[in-house]
Amino acid sequence: MNRQPVLEGSRLTLRPLVPEDWEALFALARDPAIWAVHPAHDRWQEPVFRQFFDEGLASGGALVVIDNASGEIAGSTRYGVAEAEAPGEIEIGWSFLARKYWGGGYNAEFKRLMLAHALAHFDRVIFQVGADNVVSRRAMANIGGILTDRTRSFERGGAMVEHVIFEITRESFAKGPLAIS
Repeated sequence: MNRQPVLEGSRLTLRPLVPEDWEALFALARDPAIWAVHPAHDRWQEPVFRQFFDEGLASGGALVVIDNASGEIAGSTRYGVAEAEAPGEIEIGWSFLARKYWGGGYNAEFKRLMLAHALAHFDRVIFQVGADNVVSRRAMANIGGILTDRTRSFERGGAMVEHVIFEITRESFAKGPLAIS
């Protein structure tokens, strides 16, 4: 699977992240409110976001989210390494949108595009969410994510943070809230 495709939706397009995206993406990411309930609550700080950005470039799976109407960068997201933990799965994550794109279905649109692409190649997609991040947990439920019994712990913002794992399978996507008609 190409982990850096161009995916086009009605309002958003995803394309590979490139080094020249730094300024526009950091201009969005330096808003502390974006990260207020996120486990990496300090990601609005330039050195922390620089590490996140550089890891995205190195990952080979990072995408920027473009607003089709304005041509402006609206956020970013990534595909993880294929089958990193289990056969037949890939992770989608590391996603954020500028606050003006919160609500209105923008998250669902770009996740639908990514899911359709990934599930053409894999049986399931997983998402890790901070256990206490109620906003992201609600967003996962809204797009049809099923909470699994899998967890992970990572250092985020100077503390260990438990993450829960949601999944969407090829079958659940075909009949779920983000299914393509």
